Order: sequence, then structure tokens, then C-alpha cells
Amino acid sequence: MEDLEKAILISFDESGSVESALKLQAVGFIDKIKESPLICSICVERLCFSKLVQVQFWCLQCLHDVIRVRYSTMSLDEKGFVRKSVFSMACFERLEGVDDESSVRVLEGPPFIKNKLAQVLVTLIYFEYPLIWSSVFVDYLPHLGKGAPVIDMFCRILNALDDELISLDYPRTQDELVVATRVKDAMRQQCVAQIVRAWYNIVSLYRNSEPDLCSSVLDSMRRYISWIDIGLIVNDAFIPLLFELILVKGLPEQLRGSAAGCVLAVVSKRMDLQAKLSLLQNLKISRVFGLVAEDSDSELASKIAALLTGYATELLECSKKLNSEDLKQTSMELLDEVLPSVFFVTQNCEVDNAFSIVQFLLGFVATMKSLSPLTEKQLLHVGQILEVIRTQICYDPIYRDNLDVLDKIGREEEGRMVEFRKDFFVLLRSVGRVAPDVTQMFIRNSLGNAVASSSDRNVEEVEAALSLFYAFGESISDEAMRVGTGPLGQLVLMLLSTTFACHSNRLVALVYLETVARYMKIVQVNDQYLHLVLAAFLDERGIHHPNINVSRRASYLFMRVVKSLKAKLVPFIENILQNLQDTVAQFTSMNSMSKELSGSEDGSHIFEAIGLLIGMEDVPPEKQSEYLSSLLTPLCQQVKVEVLLINAEVQNAEDPVAKIANIQQIIMAINALSKGFSERLVTASRPAIGLMFKQTLDVLLQILVVFPKIEPLRTKVTSFIHRMVDTLGASVFPYLPKALEQLLAESEPKELVGFLVLINQLICKFNTLVRDILEEIYPAVAGRIFNILPRDPFPSGPGSSTEEIRELQELQRTLYTFLHVIATHDLSSVFLSPRSRGYLDPMMQLLLHTACGHKDTLVRKACVQIFIRLIKDWCTRSYGEEMVPGFQSFIIEVFATNCCLYSVLDRSFEFRDANTLVLFGEIVLAQKIMYEKFGNEFLIHFVSKGFPAAHCPQDLAEEYCKKLQGSDIKALKSFYQSLIESLRHQQNGSLVFR
Repeated sequence: MEDLEKAILISFDESGSVESALKLQAVGFIDKIKESPLICSICVERLCFSKLVQVQFWCLQCLHDVIRVRYSTMSLDEKGFVRKSVFSMACFERLEGVDDESSVRVLEGPPFIKNKLAQVLVTLIYFEYPLIWSSVFVDYLPHLGKGAPVIDMFCRILNALDDELISLDYPRTQDELVVATRVKDAMRQQCVAQIVRAWYNIVSLYRNSEPDLCSSVLDSMRRYISWIDIGLIVNDAFIPLLFELILVKGLPEQLRGSAAGCVLAVVSKRMDLQAKLSLLQNLKISRVFGLVAEDSDSELASKIAALLTGYATELLECSKKLNSEDLKQTSMELLDEVLPSVFFVTQNCEVDNAFSIVQFLLGFVATMKSLSPLTEKQLLHVGQILEVIRTQICYDPIYRDNLDVLDKIGREEEGRMVEFRKDFFVLLRSVGRVAPDVTQMFIRNSLGNAVASSSDRNVEEVEAALSLFYAFGESISDEAMRVGTGPLGQLVLMLLSTTFACHSNRLVALVYLETVARYMKIVQVNDQYLHLVLAAFLDERGIHHPNINVSRRASYLFMRVVKSLKAKLVPFIENILQNLQDTVAQFTSMNSMSKELSGSEDGSHIFEAIGLLIGMEDVPPEKQSEYLSSLLTPLCQQVKVEVLLINAEVQNAEDPVAKIANIQQIIMAINALSKGFSERLVTASRPAIGLMFKQTLDVLLQILVVFPKIEPLRTKVTSFIHRMVDTLGASVFPYLPKALEQLLAESEPKELVGFLVLINQLICKFNTLVRDILEEIYPAVAGRIFNILPRDPFPSGPGSSTEEIRELQELQRTLYTFLHVIATHDLSSVFLSPRSRGYLDPMMQLLLHTACGHKDTLVRKACVQIFIRLIKDWCTRSYGEEMVPGFQSFIIEVFATNCCLYSVLDRSFEFRDANTLVLFGEIVLAQKIMYEKFGNEFLIHFVSKGFPAAHCPQDLAEEYCKKLQGSDIKALKSFYQSLIESLRHQQNGSLVFR
């Protein structure tokens, strides 16, 4: 026994002072003891004599495991021994035959030991009550007279029974639900009334001398109210006792709160609604209204708040579902009585579950949707709900500095509040739809009050008022926005013209700008607001805000504003550009880019906004050229200078990372600037603009020549080429050979992916116009890719998803798209050019293998579509000769049987999957195309050689031929699917892909 105790102590050691080998040896020793047939006796004996809590816990856990896992194999004597021993311990009795004064009583141990003992007893109840051990509860009740230790243990047993078996707050198996029902039914019939009487007697007797014990009793009782006879609690004895406990000021708050929890359980109990309403009336809950005002921060106030919210929720449910108008009226009168207290506790008390309050208020607001107009009382309630929302969404001033600098604490608090506010904003939108005028007036008053409030609350109140206005925008229809007049238009004017002393605060500045951007539709119909909007974004409230996060966001939002206002801003272009000079200069002055902005794409949004402004045809041509030149010239000059500096740093063995970041930023700025210019404008109506972009492209392509291996610069230049393809159209062609040659040189798999995406864009935009370019580059692309991609399938399983493997897989996926784009844009002849013919066979083998068995169904579909297109393009005989010698026989003998028959016979081809059905449709279409092109030559081979290998009956083969020769493709698809499924049933195993 001493060895066992030592081993248990070693196994529980967390100090790190025990060697791992010794700890493993100890764990092995006690695990071996667990397997002993005498383990129950050993555990009970140690529980009687060991004072070490680790030993006590291990023994109780061991008993719990034995009962739970081995109960069905335990002997009757062993079960009886465990039952009697555990029950005696729980009753604070010494075990039979143990008279030694030095023996230990488990109930004198710490709480976690008593909880574990309760868990063991509940496990016995799970298996034995009521069929084997029917008297467990009845036998236990007389022991409650022993006082606090046994009463406390009884509470722990009831709590464990609820946690382990009865409560539906935890997921339960079907077997557990059956046992729970059995236990509850037996308890209702046998002992619930006696347990309730014991609860009442204990609370009455110990309320003054042992308030904590009474609190534990009431907390246990609360768990059981939902399923016991409500009449045992709702009577002339218990309800007065509970309210007396709640209302007596001298009692501890914990006890009073526990009593409130029991009343809440009574209120929430499911029952007939008419009976529920009668119950709610008789409770006279109004007597607790005054408690919440006494100390709103107390634990009792929180419990009362939950009680009042639950009470109001039940009344609302009665008012909605009762049919009698009189009963509805009664419900609403009681609800009107409690609502002021609900609003008060929501604003002033710590509420455990804000979500339940929001759900109640949402339900309450929903009852007003069909009412028009609202009564004076309802309008008052709406105002109170809005005040609740405003109060709840306010940040705590204690976090003001953390939120402004956005340190770790600030980020956590902002994240918490974003999540917390979601439900309240849903409530706000609901209120806004029911009473838009009241909501707008409330927001107006909130803004006014916030501006006038003291500085210690000003920031949080302004931010909350602005957040209300922002969220309210989601409940306003586009029509109401476009009208732009009335109270809403005045509210937007107030927003734009109000000066907030706390505008330097990050949160206030951000929500202000977001709100202005949200209501831009109103500005669109109110030209007099334009100068106010521009001022908001261009001064220190926006782009020139001292906080870098605000200025970045302002740049993005300003770009959105420009998109929505467009031509209305033409008269303001000069003023806008003048205000943005210093911002633009950051991109054109050497080493000026802050570390925070470096590499970030946010800074480029201001250039997109400028491009959208000056790229409009409403701008005079001379002015447009002047504006664009004043921007592009210094940017290009800066690129040239940075390139020279990088070269110098490389030669001096210095790290040019900062200069590289500068060039990236400049390219992003130029890229963003070009988005405002349409292809028609730069190529047709104003070619001088196009010339400037061509010159810029020339400058940036030099970066690829000078720094072919600096991946970030390659990526940014490639992005700009994409942009120029859209902007310059076909006039970009002279620049492509040089660009593509540089991009293809020394490219790794990751760069090849970007290269193929660029080629795909060119093909999709220009179709056959890129044939010459494609014929020139395809051999080099194919040679590079087929050398890089492995011939064998990619490995799978643990450790196979390396960065290198992922890059190769991405390259392969992009290659399939590339081949698909070529084939479907009348460019399949590129595969047949003299320099490309050498790659035809590896391409066909790759496509065939992928079409038959790739794990991605969409990739398989693309490959089948490529084959369909190649069949159409290459299988038109001219003067009796094949365009591609051997292709027809490859399609008939290899592709048709392997892809169109064997691959779909495999059981991995899942017809219940939607994407697989689409693939199947393409496979059926391929058969139709092959028959149209090859006639009986395809049919004879497919039916006479493929079908027999699949053990296809002759009659089904003949039916297939008829369907194929018909004109109904849907009928063919349906028949072929049923044929495949029929063949699967016949075959044992699956056909081997050949």
C-alpha cells in the first residue's frame, strides 16, 4: 500500500522534480494495480485510511472507471460492496468493520474530492436506479439530519446527477436519454415530494446560521424545477419563502440571488400558456422591481435582472400565442408594468446573458411591425430600447488609450466589442424599420448630446452615436436614400457639418468616415453637400489624420466616394489634387515612405481615386494630359533613381530591401492610377494618354531586365502588365515579346503560375490575335513545365504537403486551365506547330491520365472538354489525310475506353455528387462527338471491345447504339448512367485502368 501511495504521488507530480523515467514507471505500476480483481477493495480501503488527497482522488476516479467500464462483468458481491461503501462515505459514516479513530472520512476532504465521490455515486444510480437500487434517495434523506456536511453532499449528488445525466445543456446519446427518462419518472413517483420537503425544511432552518449551505440547496433545487411537479414549488409555503429570502436585506446576496434563480426557473417552466399567465399574475413580481435600483453593480442586481428579463419574455410569449383578447390584454398590461425595470437593468446592471435580453427586445419590437401608427406608450418604449442600445454599445473609457494606439489590450477589447455589438445592431435595424422617424431623432439627439458631453465621456458617447447612425443605414431602403431630403437628409447634413473635439481619436475618426461613405447616395442628390464631403476626407479628419490607420482607411473610402460621385466632382479636381499634393509626394520623394506604409497596398487607393477623377472624359484633354503627366513623370523618375540605388547597394554588398519596397509601392501607385482610364479613351479618343502609359510600361519593363530574380518586383510588374492589357488593348502587343521573354527567363514554378495567368488573360481578351505570340512562347513554356512536373502522381499522406509540392500542384492546375483556354479559343493549331509537336505526346498522356482519375472533378471535366475541342478541330479529314496522324486511333482506342467507360465504372465515380454529374455529361457529349466524327469506326471499337470487357449484355449494348445514334442527348445520358450502374452491380471488384 505504501508503494501504491508513493506511485500515485509521483504520477500526480507537476513540479518537474521527478525524473520522467521514474514517472513512467509509477504510472505503469498504478495502471497494473487497476487491472487487479481486488481493485475495488483496494480503493475503498485507501479511502478509509489515506489522508493524501491525491490518493483519495485516484481511488475515486478508479472506482468511477471500474463502474462505468466494467459494471456488466462485476460480480453481485463486488457491486454490493461498492454500493454499500460509497453510500456510507456519502452519508458521513464509517464503513462496517472500520472503527479505528484514525480512519478518514471523505466528506471532510476538499470540494473536488466530494464532487468526485458524488460522480461515483451517480454512476451507480445510472446503472441501478430504480430497478436494482430503488431506495437510494429515500435511504439518503434521513441522513440529512446529520447537518451541513451531509446536506452539502446531497446537493453535490443532485448537481452531479443533473450534469452527468439529466441536463440537456450537454449532448446526450440515445441510451443516456432513455436512462434519464427512467430516472426522472422513478424519482417523480417515489421521492421528489420528499426531496422538495427536505429543501424547504433545510432553507427554513439554516437560512440565518448557514446561508451558504442554503444557497447551495437552492442552486440544486433550481436545476430540478424544470421537470418536477410545479405544484410542489408554487404553493403557499415555498413561493412566500423564496420572495422573503429575496426581499430581506440582512441576508447575504448569494442566498438572495439563489432564491431569485429559483423564481426564474419557476417563471421559465414550460406549461400551458393560460396556466402560465395565471402563475405570472399570482407571483406579484413587482415587489422585486425596487431591488435593482439599490445597488446596480451587485451580484443580486444581476440575478434580479435575469429574473425580470425571463419574466418579461414569458409574458411576451403569452401575448403572442394566447387566443383570448382579454388574456392578451392582461399579458400586455403585466409586460408594460415590468418593461421600465427591464430597460433599467439592461442599462445599469451587469447582465450575465445580454443575448437573451436582445432576443426579448427583438421579439417585443416584432409585435409592433403590424401596428401603424404606434401609440404614445409604444413610442416611449421604442425610445427606451434605443437608449438601451446606445448604453450597451458604448466602450468603457478605461480602454480609451489602448484602443487609440491599438495595442494588444486595445485589439482584444475592440474584437470583443465588435462581437458584442452585433446583436444590438440587429435590434437597432429592427427598431429603425418599425419607427424610422423616432430612430433618426434619437440619433440626432445622441450626436448633439455627445458633442456637448464632458470630455471624460465625450469620446465613447460620440463613437456610440456615430456607430448608431452607421448601423441604422442598413435599415434604410435605397429609395429613401435617393430621396435625400427630409429628416434623414438633415441628419446627414448635421453629420457633415458637426465638429467633434475628439476627432483625433482613432475609433471616432474611423466610424465617422465609414458613416459618411455609407450615406453617399444622399450626397448624390444634394450637390450642396459635396464640399462638406470633400473636406471631411481631405482634411485632418480623413486622409491627413495623424493616425496612419485612419489615413489609410480614409484613402480607401475616398476612392469609393469618387466612384459613386464621379462626374459631380469634376469642378473640384484642381482643389482635390492640390489637397493631395503632400500625399502623392510621399511616393515620389526618396526614402520618404514610412516603415508602416512600406509594402502596404492601402496607400495606393488614393492613386486609384485620382485616376478615377482625372480619367473621366468630362475632363478636358489638355488638363487630363497635364494631370497625368504631373503624376507619372515623377513616379517613373523615382523608379529609375531607385533602380540605380539598388544596383549600387548590391555592388556594395548592402541589403536593398527598403529600395525594393519603394519600387513596389510606386508600381502599385501607377497600377492604381491607371484603373481610372478606359481602353476606349486611351486608344481611340485620346491616344496621347495611351502614349504616356506605354512610356511608363517601357520604364517598368526595364526592372525585369535589371532585376530578373527579385520575385516581389516581378510580381508587381506582372500585375502592371495585366493592367495595361486591359487599358491599352491591342496596342500593348509591341511590348509583349520583351515582357514575356523576361518573365519566362529563369522562372520557378511559382513565377510560371503567374506567367500562365497572364497568357490566359491575353488569350481570353484577344483570341486568335495572339496566335503568333503563342506559337513563339508555347514550346518554351511546355518544355519548362513538362521538365518540372513529376511524371508520377503527387505523394499523399503525412508530410507530403510541403511548400514545394503545393507549388507544383498549383502549377499543374494552372497548366490545365492554360491548355483549356488555348483549346477553347480556336488556338489548338498552336499545339501542332513544328516547334511544339514534340510536346504533343506528353500533353496527351497528362490530359488522358487526368481526365480518367484526377481527384478534382472540375479538373477532370476541363480535360474532357479539351479532348472534345481537339476532336472537333483535328478530326476533319482534308483530301482523305488525317490532320494529326495517329490522333484518331488514340481517341478511339485509348481515350474512349479508358475515360468514357472504365473511369466511370469505377465506384469512386459518385453519381450523387453534383460536379460528378456535370463531368458525366461532358463524357457523354464526348461519345456523341466521337460518333459524329468517326461513325461506325468508333462504335464498333467501343461496343465490341470495350463493352465485353465490362461484361455488358448484348441487348444493353444494342440499346446504347440506338441511343447514341439518336438526337436526344438527355436520353443518351440517362440511359448511359443506368447502364453504368447496372454494370457495376454485375461486376465483382472494379476494372483496372489500362
